[in-house]
Amino acid sequence: NQIVNENTVKEASRLNSLATQAHKDGKFSEGITLFTKATVLPGVADHDRAIFFSNMASCRLALYEKQAGSTGRVEIDDPMDQRYRALQDAKKARNLWSTWWKGHLRVGKVYTALNEHEKAINSFERALALAPTNDDVKKALDESHHILGRQQRQEHLDPESKPKSILEQLNDKQQKFSLNSEAVRKTYKLFREKNPSLADVEKGYKYEHGDNDVKQNYEEAARYFAKAARQGNAEGMYNLARLSERGLGVRKDHNIAQNLYEQAAAEPPYHSELYNIRNNGVAEAEHALGLRYAEGVVVNKNLGIAARWYQSAFEHGNVQSGNNLALLYENGSGVILDLDKAEQIFEQAAKQGDSNAMYNLATLLTRRAKFPMANIWYDRACKAGHIVAQADRGFKDDVQAKHNIIRSFSPDTLPMMDKLFELFSSLKTTTSASTAMDGSDFYDYRMLLEHANCGSKTARTMCDALKHFLEALYTFTQNDTLTKDEENLIMHNLSQCHRIEHIVAQYPSIEIRNKLKDLVDRVLRRCNTTLSQLDEDTRTCYAGLNMDSPTLIINFLSLCKQKYPKSIYFFELSASMNGFLRQYDATLYEANLGLEIDQNYCQLLYDKAGALRFLENDMDEAIEAYRAFLAVAPKDHRKVPDSYYAMAMCYLMSKNDQSLENATKMYQKGEEAEKLQLPCFLPYDPSIKTPIKLQLDLISSIKIKISTLDIDNKARLKDPARIEVIVEQRQWQNQLLKAKNKPGLISIPFTYKARVSQRTAKSLAGLKSITFRDMDPVKDHVYERYVLPVTIIGEAYSWAPSIQLMTEDEHLDCKKLCIYGFPKDQGEYLIKKVFRIGTKMNIINPYLRIGASDKKPVIRIDEFSSIELQSESEYVVNMCRCCGGANASYICGNCKQARYCTKECQTTDWQLYKHKLICIKE
Repeated sequence: NQIVNENTVKEASRLNSLATQAHKDGKFSEGITLFTKATVLPGVADHDRAIFFSNMASCRLALYEKQAGSTGRVEIDDPMDQRYRALQDAKKARNLWSTWWKGHLRVGKVYTALNEHEKAINSFERALALAPTNDDVKKALDESHHILGRQQRQEHLDPESKPKSILEQLNDKQQKFSLNSEAVRKTYKLFREKNPSLADVEKGYKYEHGDNDVKQNYEEAARYFAKAARQGNAEGMYNLARLSERGLGVRKDHNIAQNLYEQAAAEPPYHSELYNIRNNGVAEAEHALGLRYAEGVVVNKNLGIAARWYQSAFEHGNVQSGNNLALLYENGSGVILDLDKAEQIFEQAAKQGDSNAMYNLATLLTRRAKFPMANIWYDRACKAGHIVAQADRGFKDDVQAKHNIIRSFSPDTLPMMDKLFELFSSLKTTTSASTAMDGSDFYDYRMLLEHANCGSKTARTMCDALKHFLEALYTFTQNDTLTKDEENLIMHNLSQCHRIEHIVAQYPSIEIRNKLKDLVDRVLRRCNTTLSQLDEDTRTCYAGLNMDSPTLIINFLSLCKQKYPKSIYFFELSASMNGFLRQYDATLYEANLGLEIDQNYCQLLYDKAGALRFLENDMDEAIEAYRAFLAVAPKDHRKVPDSYYAMAMCYLMSKNDQSLENATKMYQKGEEAEKLQLPCFLPYDPSIKTPIKLQLDLISSIKIKISTLDIDNKARLKDPARIEVIVEQRQWQNQLLKAKNKPGLISIPFTYKARVSQRTAKSLAGLKSITFRDMDPVKDHVYERYVLPVTIIGEAYSWAPSIQLMTEDEHLDCKKLCIYGFPKDQGEYLIKKVFRIGTKMNIINPYLRIGASDKKPVIRIDEFSSIELQSESEYVVNMCRCCGGANASYICGNCKQARYCTKECQTTDWQLYKHKLICIKE
């Protein structure tokens, strides 16, 4: 107990008031002096002293900002810099009153001033756990998440993220695509006529970046972007959101930015009247939403939702999202780890010019022992101006060193090396499957009830939880205004759902989920000061709704456990969140505390076993812990197969004579347990199963010599890059066919003049063979003294302004080929009789042309004589429209033109490659 002197307290209060007024008057040095006098007075309570130190820290920050002036100076050599003194004061305030939210907030604010945002976030999350409804804390946390995200993705080094004036943009167009600025301005004029709001967007850009006749003015930029946004222009919405989250020209507000991003993302991704012309702002907004979910700005951090936004943005033309999505697949974050998919998406984004994707692809290829292509993509990243790649001067030496090591092994071990890399990648991500982008569908109550009536305990539990959840949701959505009793009823039902089985709480929309979070905040404000069932229920709801922010929830739960020490759910969730953060000692501690309340609590037994396995201290103890879980868990519990697979991993790690045999038995039991799972858990999540299978396969491959498998050519059919290029070609052909069959529809073909000229050679003698993957996909270039052999796999429907064919090279990679320079009166004959599906030909001195509008690479032929048809004997007779096989016997029943070798190929062409777009009935 402290001894408090009333007279001293009065004097300290007087000094604090004077210091506070001095701060308001801008007399910061005087304020600091007065605060210092208040802090050293004896006989003052720690809570009061904490307030004085916190206020003094705020005053020091204000003095620092005044001294730094308009330069925005960050680096200061003086160790007695006011920010460091402020940090000492803020930490003293926090230590004197550890449960005061403002002390943690003040520490976070100082770390923000020091540009140490990871530490700032930690302090803000502690403050939010103590004051979960405080808006000031939420805003500070959002801002630090936003800034840290920009720093971690090194946005300042990305040339594409730097603002450019209109003149600079036009100059870029002129240099890259042989266009003059007047031609581009005419294009803008055409678009403005179609959509008048584009003029406001253009003015917004001029004021944001400055132009020849316009001085930079963020307020005016925001005004024009807002005007465009009010007219439904997605680009206006996106740019206004961008200014709002940075406070440029408008008040900084991350919530307003979030709403604007969501509005922009809801707009059509393409202009309806110009199908292949992107609706600017839509994909960019989707990418921004992906970043926000990845970083936890305004919304809870959720990599699964981030992956969905990246996927959508990438499909709509944002290549940066492709790079981010590939990173998630590479690391198994928010999605199931898939190195093949990561490599495919990196390559797609890299081929569209994203330098980050080029460098990341080079790094992944190095790890997967694909050294020649790794060097090629590294060189391309450097040429594209990737600063990190350019600074990584030891990259090629590292590649060569690894290559030398691999050469010492026999070729048969290469598949094993890739398995090893995949194994180690999967082992570090097995705890992140709960955030995977899949599995967010609603649970079918009727199906669950049917299984419950047949004796399934798991289904019965889920039915009970789902009933509470649906009752909460019904009450919430059926009433515009809620009485206190209705709010309390929602808290009761929702908390019961989370206590019984939280996974059934799947919300119809993010909007409803966010509104429900607002309700929980509101109820928590009126009930959190006393012990009550309502307060416990509401805290349960708050924790359940914020599980995507584990650090925040762990801090919040520490107070909940003190307040309600018999509520086992708080211990369960605390153990799970610590496990998610790989804090396995804490997981074990929380699980053991919870098991003191109920020794047969399934989830805690499972969490305890998992913690023991990852701590790797005693695998036998971990195995026994899993056996304890299996002894009480229903046979169809969703974690039963996982437990068997985890036990298999434990046996492999124990390294005794029976380890392989026991691991194999456990793996088989896991597969048997999968057969008992409810339909809603199938196909079973492979996050633990996959690394076990990889290890067992790896051990088998060591004992049995790995034979090199033939490449399954049909595997290429699901390559996203192949699907994209073929579907885009068919979408364009669909517009041509519509215009041809409907006289009222007008299709105006146009093209840009070639940037460089193509020359032909007299013969193939002395020419080197080249393939699509040998060409730099982001560089306009004629490959002289080379010949490109291709096969036509997709015919042309028009010859104006060029004959556009889909072709495949010897590696079975696809690219569009555009032929110019032929006699126009021969166009119909050429597309029907010469350039047929199955025709093979050589392209001499091929020209890789980067599209002026979509920036995608095509092969352009301006010199018609550079085409040399191969022998008729090489022609693929009756080529399958899907896989390219010869003598395909199945014919499309509608168009009577497309042939397929199997029904499977026909289904693939219809579903993946959208054959419907060109399937015109004869």
